Amino acid sequence: MPSPRILKENEGEMHFLTFRVIEWINIFTEPIYFEVIIDSFKYCQGNKGLLLHAYVIMTNHIHVIMSAKEGILSSLVRDFKSYTFNKFNRLLLKDNRKYILRLVKRSFFKRKGQQFQVWDSRNWLELIESDRFFQQKLNYIHENPVEKGYISNPKEWLYSSARNYYLDDDSVIKVDKV
Repeated sequence: MPSPRILKENEGEMHFLTFRVIEWINIFTEPIYFEVIIDSFKYCQGNKGLLLHAYVIMTNHIHVIMSAKEGILSSLVRDFKSYTFNKFNRLLLKDNRKYILRLVKRSFFKRKGQQFQVWDSRNWLELIESDRFFQQKLNYIHENPVEKGYISNPKEWLYSSARNYYLDDDSVIKVDKV
């Protein structure tokens, strides 16, 4: 089944997206992996027009609500995944995480011809069409680490915009609140 795509007429609109690691492999288990994602978000905010409205980084996937100033969300997503893939590739080799490397190299789901793949090529996305839907997705994002049993309160998860919304804490990354 093909991955949903950002429609050309909706490129400038706000979307809820999920990026998952191929086969749900828990790659983001050390702070450096989370920092790669945060650094990429920051770069895209400063240089590519990313408006990051909400996010949570889990151990094997990311949920975000984002839009783009210049209406180029699909290329922003592509650049984000490409940059982080290259960084993760180097980190996994440097950290000598042989088990993880073996899994991503042998994955049935990697693209044909790819030797190594971190991100699933399919993105889950939904257009944010109402305030109610935005609030529903915002709550879902912030409750994700609680539902997983990592924490008891959304504000406790360092790599989540819950800290921005509930604590007014922009220390990890600034988000574009709606």
